[in-house]
Amino acid sequence: MLSVAGMVRAFAADLPVGFVRLADIEPTIRQDIRYAGFENFLHRKASGYDAPVCILTGRAAEALAGVQKAIAAEGLTLVVFDCYRPARAVLDMGQWTKEGGPPDPQWYPTVKRKDLIAKGYIGELSTHSRGSTVDVAIARADRRTAQKPACGAPDANTLDFGTGFDCFDPKSETAHRPLAEGVAANRDRLVEAMRAGGFRNYAREWWHFTLENEPFPKQRFDFPVTAE
Repeated sequence: MLSVAGMVRAFAADLPVGFVRLADIEPTIRQDIRYAGFENFLHRKASGYDAPVCILTGRAAEALAGVQKAIAAEGLTLVVFDCYRPARAVLDMGQWTKEGGPPDPQWYPTVKRKDLIAKGYIGELSTHSRGSTVDVAIARADRRTAQKPACGAPDANTLDFGTGFDCFDPKSETAHRPLAEGVAANRDRLVEAMRAGGFRNYAREWWHFTLENEPFPKQRFDFPVTAE
């Protein structure tokens, strides 16, 4: 009989060494991978997303599983929106900004598309391509729906974080104030839970976290996101 480690290696045989599918490590974490569908700022699939699957380095997946275990005791669950991101997807997003266009009231209400890189909302390089960065929120395990955000990803069924995932606006900065009652507490809860698991937050996006001790701190990958 295969050991747990052996099973993970078998499941991840088609991935680069050091990478796993999150569901093979912690299947209770909800996955809502936005760039594999149309509910994102591109309004289409991003290049390289062949399946709505979270792939991470094994180290990041194990750390995220630890966070899930800790918050499950409170009747909560993690929801991941993006994990490993192929370099081709990052390039795709950058090329998309060059097409230009007016602000989008759902995703970038005060910024023109061509300015999204200059304003720091879309990167020409991404930590996601190193495999240990995750975009994540917290939801109730019983799936009770919180307030629907006016900006960012719709119908995420999470606690109220003031905006949805990928709202390109100052309101998405983790420490932005003022915030509606309870929103700051929800952001603090997420940051504290992820910090305890070994992740650091990107201050401009309340949902964006990178593993402190990531195994590939200088390497970017470009294999596609696929299902098993």
